[in-house]
Amino acid sequence: MNSIPISWYLILSAGLFSIGLFGVLARKNAVAILLGIELMLNAVNINLVTFWRYNNPAEVTGQVFAIIVFAVAAAEVAVGLALIISIYRNRNTVMAEDIDLMKW
Repeated sequence: MNSIPISWYLILSAGLFSIGLFGVLARKNAVAILLGIELMLNAVNINLVTFWRYNNPAEVTGQVFAIIVFAVAAAEVAVGLALIISIYRNRNTVMAEDIDLMKW
């Protein structure tokens, strides 16, 4: 079967998720925050495919969920970048602390 233990995949996924979470919480640039969210979604994909491979490789449920997450991530990037470009055109900044469009 597979010679790499499941714990290695889970450690890799946890590391990627932690790096993404740090990127979301520590960055002030909206594009960097968006990249952090993408890293977290990729960590979720690694978990989905890992559990699919080790639990029930006869079915394709893990792969289907991973493809759905890819589609959601692509839509999120498209909408997120469109919002960031629109905000940059209006405010000339992409810093998250300067984007206060909902405030009076």
